[in-house]
Amino acid sequence: MTRLAYCSVVTTIVIPAHNESRVLGRLLSRIVVPDAADSPTVLVVANGCTDQTADIARSFGNAVRVLSIPVASKRLALAAADRAATSFPRLYVDADVEIGRADIAALTGALLLPGTLAVAPERHLELAGCRWPVRWYLDIWARLPAVRDGLFGRGAFAVSADGHRRIANLPMLMADDLAVALAFGPGEARVVPQARVTTYPPRTLGALIRRRIRVATGVAQLERTAGAPPSTARTTRADLAAIVADEPALLPKLAVFLLVTAIARTASRWFVARGDFRTWQRDETSRAPGQHAAGLPGETLPGEIR
Repeated sequence: MTRLAYCSVVTTIVIPAHNESRVLGRLLSRIVVPDAADSPTVLVVANGCTDQTADIARSFGNAVRVLSIPVASKRLALAAADRAATSFPRLYVDADVEIGRADIAALTGALLLPGTLAVAPERHLELAGCRWPVRWYLDIWARLPAVRDGLFGRGAFAVSADGHRRIANLPMLMADDLAVALAFGPGEARVVPQARVTTYPPRTLGALIRRRIRVATGVAQLERTAGAPPSTARTTRADLAAIVADEPALLPKLAVFLLVTAIARTASRWFVARGDFRTWQRDETSRAPGQHAAGLPGETLPGEIR
C-alpha cells in the first residue's frame, strides 16, 4: 500500500487522550506522515490532562492538530473532535493501542463497500507480561462470538458519513464502543481481516478485575438508558459450552473466566445501585514504562528496547 493510496482514502483520525504521555508517541509514530502535504488530519483531544500528553502530540508537528478540553471525559473529547472535523471517513483510535497506516488504509477502503457504515480491525492481544490468570481469562474471552465478531473492545473503528450520523446522538455511556457496535445492524458493520490493531490487556489479575467491573457497570448502564441501542452482547451458557466442547483442554481456563466474571458482576452491582456510571476503573498496568511505552519522537525511555 503506497502512501498516496493511504492518504487518498483516510481523511480524519481522532484520538481522545487522557494522561496518555506514556503511550501516545508509540501510536502517533505509526500513523503520522510528518510534513507530507497529503497527510490525513490527525486530531488529538487532550482531555483533563495533567501530564505531557498535549506536548507529545504537538512534537509531531503540523501533521497533528491538538485540541485541549479541561474535563477528563472521552465522550466530551469525541464531541470536541467531531465539531472540529469536517471530513469522512473518520477513524476513532484509543491512544493506548497500536495500528499502522496500512491497517488504516484497509479499514477505510472497506467502507467503500456498498452498505458498509462501520468497520473495525482484527484484534491482536499483546500478552507479554500478563500474569497467567489474565492470559487464561482472555483465552476464553477472545473466543466468545460477540467478542470475536463485534466492533467493540478493539480500540479502533471507522465510520462513513452515514455511519457517523447513526452514532452522533447516542447518549453518554461508559460502554461507548459497545453502544457504537450495537447501533449497526447485520451487513452494516464488519471486522476487516486485512487490518489489525494491537491492544494491551491488564497485566495483573487485580487490574483485569477492575477493568471487568467497569465493563459490567457499563453494560448495566447501557441496558438502563433510554435512547441506547438494545444490548445483544451478553455471554450465554451456550456460548461457553460450545467453546469447551470444541476444545476440552480449555476447561480450567473457563473456571478462571467464570470466577473473574462473577467477581466483576458482583462488584459492579455496588456502582449500579448507587447510579455511579462515572468511576472509570482505569488500568495503569498496561501503560507501565518499560513494557511498551513511548515518549517524544527519538526518546528512549528506561527499559525500552528499540
